[in-house]
Order: sequence, then structure tokens, then C-alpha cells
Amino acid sequence: MKYRIYIDEVGNPDLKSSVNPDHRFLSLTGVIFDLEYVKDVFQPDIEKLKVKYFDSHPDEPVILHRKELVYRKNDFTVLKNKSIENAFNHELLSLISKWEFQVITVVLDKLEHNESYDNTWKYDPYHYCQEVLIERYRLFLKLRNAKGDVMIESRSGKEDMRLKKSYRELIENGTHYLTSDELKENITSVELKVKNKMANIAGLQLADLLAHSMRRYAFHEIWNLREEKITFADEILKILVNQKIFKYKNQIIGYGVKKLP
Repeated sequence: MKYRIYIDEVGNPDLKSSVNPDHRFLSLTGVIFDLEYVKDVFQPDIEKLKVKYFDSHPDEPVILHRKELVYRKNDFTVLKNKSIENAFNHELLSLISKWEFQVITVVLDKLEHNESYDNTWKYDPYHYCQEVLIERYRLFLKLRNAKGDVMIESRSGKEDMRLKKSYRELIENGTHYLTSDELKENITSVELKVKNKMANIAGLQLADLLAHSMRRYAFHEIWNLREEKITFADEILKILVNQKIFKYKNQIIGYGVKKLP
């Protein structure tokens, strides 16, 4: 059995920070699937959903993107019809509940990071989050005696090369807690898989849809940052907490959801 973790980020990856949550925090969320399950169940399901509601076509596939869904833009203007929106939301929640996957999120408080450590220790926030996320992904794989690789969505040529280089060095040199040999026991490639948004990768689309809900969970449970307004993200979160967040020894915090620094 081979797995893949599909990674999406929320927040600003630069080292600067402010009290604004969108700039203060950076989170990486990884959605883990068995690749045979992706081929046989998950990918067909998500394509049927897009055909049913958004008239997606193989030559010009609709790409699910949370921000456009929320604001009902571009391919998703049909959701301005409340009955269609309700039907889509209900079916999406049912599928998220049905699909067999696990999710892990790492959230860095850049404000605390900047206040706690001097400049000799700090490094790129994205790479810091990536390292810790990979450690937890490796634990997931080790517990199942399984193998897996890693995929992210393409950003730009230079940024993709930078992220690939960082990932390769991580696997080749190890992390603060795992050696390269330990990582390679379960992670099959030193090369980061990078795919363009229009490649229509179902796992990357789901990671995009779930990443805000997972960050919201971290805000609630770790930083006690709560909003009175209940959103669709909270409906997704109920399913994730009950069924999908990775646990180790029945614990979420520290494993399925990790606070940094």
C-alpha cells in the first residue's frame, strides 16, 4: 500500500509577523490518501460532484478552490442559488465523511517564533512547518508499515525550485528528530512532486478545501481564538475532528495538529 500526502498552506510564509491572524500564523495542512483508493474511489467521486453541480468537462475541468466557492465566483456562480448551494454543501459533507483519508496540520505562530528565538536559529517558516509535517507523516506511515510520497501545488518556477531543494535536503540530511535513513524507511522519493493547479489533482483540491477548517481547529484548541459566527468550515470541522484528524495514542494535539514553535 502506497500513500501520498497532498499539502496546502494558509497564511503568509515570510518571517515577518503582526497581530493580524492572517499574517501572524502560517499553517500547512496535509491530506493523506492511499493511492489505489484515489484512483478507484476518491478521484471518480470528486469528478462526479463537479460534473453534477458545475458542468465540469475533461477538456476544461473545474478546479475546486475554497475562496472562489465561498464567494461564488467564476465556475461557482451557480451557488448563488440557495437551494443549489445547500444541496452541494450537503453532498460535499457526506463525501468528506465517506472518503477514507487522514489529515495533519502544523501551525506556526510567527509572532511567538520571532520573540522566542534569535536570528541565528530562525529559518524559512514554510520549511520549518514542512519539516515538522513530514515527521508526523512519517509516523503515520511507520505505524502502518507503509510507504508514501509528498505532493504540493505549483507556485512559480523559482519558488518551485526552492521548495524542491529544501525538501530534497530534508530527506537527504534528516530533521532535528529523524535521520535520513529513518525518513527513507517510509518516504519513497527525495523529490517533491509539484503539480500545476490545472492538472486537476483531486487531493490538492481537497487539501485546499480543508486547510482553513484545520487552522480554525488549531485557533480554537491551542490559542483559544474563537469566533461567535458559525461557518461552513465548522461543519467540515465536526467531521474532521470525529473521523479524520490523525491521532497517536488517541491524541490529536502534538500529532494531528501541531503548534510551533
